[in-house]
Amino acid sequence: MSDPVLLITGASSGIGEATAREAARAGYRLVLAARSEDKLRALQSDLGGPERALVVRCDVQSEDDQRRMVEQTLETFSRLDAVFANAGRGGSAGGFSGADPDSWRDMILTNVYGVGLTVQACLPALRESRGHVLLTGSAAGRVTIAGSMYSATKWAVSAIGYGLREEIRGSGIRVTLIEPGVVDTPFFDQPPSQALEPADIGRAVMYALSQPPHVDVNEVLIRPTPPTE
Repeated sequence: MSDPVLLITGASSGIGEATAREAARAGYRLVLAARSEDKLRALQSDLGGPERALVVRCDVQSEDDQRRMVEQTLETFSRLDAVFANAGRGGSAGGFSGADPDSWRDMILTNVYGVGLTVQACLPALRESRGHVLLTGSAAGRVTIAGSMYSATKWAVSAIGYGLREEIRGSGIRVTLIEPGVVDTPFFDQPPSQALEPADIGRAVMYALSQPPHVDVNEVLIRPTPPTE
C-alpha cells in the first residue's frame, strides 16, 4: 500500500488521539504508541483495525521501547513518513521552591529525553522517506512562567526543534514545532474555562503535513480566542 505512515507517541488520549483521528480521515496509516495499550486497542478499532493502525506499547523514556517501536513500524508498513513526538506530562505545583523533585524527574525524562529518543530512533527511516518530524512544544515554551519547570521542558523542546532542523538541513526532512496554548485534555484535573479542543491541534498537525515538499512550516503557535466582552 502507498498510503503514508504517521507515528504518534502519546496517542492514547488528548492531542495524540485527536491527531490520529484527523490523520486517518486524511488517508494516513497510523502507528499508535503509548504506555496504555488498552486505550490504543480501542482507538485502533475506530481507525480501521490492524491494516490501518498499528498499536505499539512504548514508554518514551526507554531507548529499547523506542527502537522496537520503529522496528515494528517498518516490519508492518515498510515505511515511515512522519513522526509526531507528542508524549508529554506536567509536573507538580510549588514552583522551584517547593515542587516535588521526583515529579520533575519524570516530567523532564518524558518531555525532553523522551522526545530526543523518538527523534533519534526515527531519523534513519525518515531520511529514507524524506519525511517530517513534528514536536509538541507549547506556548509555555515561548514565554517566562514563574517557577515552572514544565515551561522549561517546553523551551527545551523548542531548542530540540531548532537544533534538529539545522542538523538535518539539506536532507529533505521537515521539522515543525506545534505550540498549543491551553488545551482541554486529561492534563488538567479540572476543565479549563477558556481552552482549545484536542482536535484543533490535530488539524494544525495536518495543516503542516499537507504542505508540498518545498514548504517547511517551522512553527505553529495556537492559542484560544480571548472571550468576547
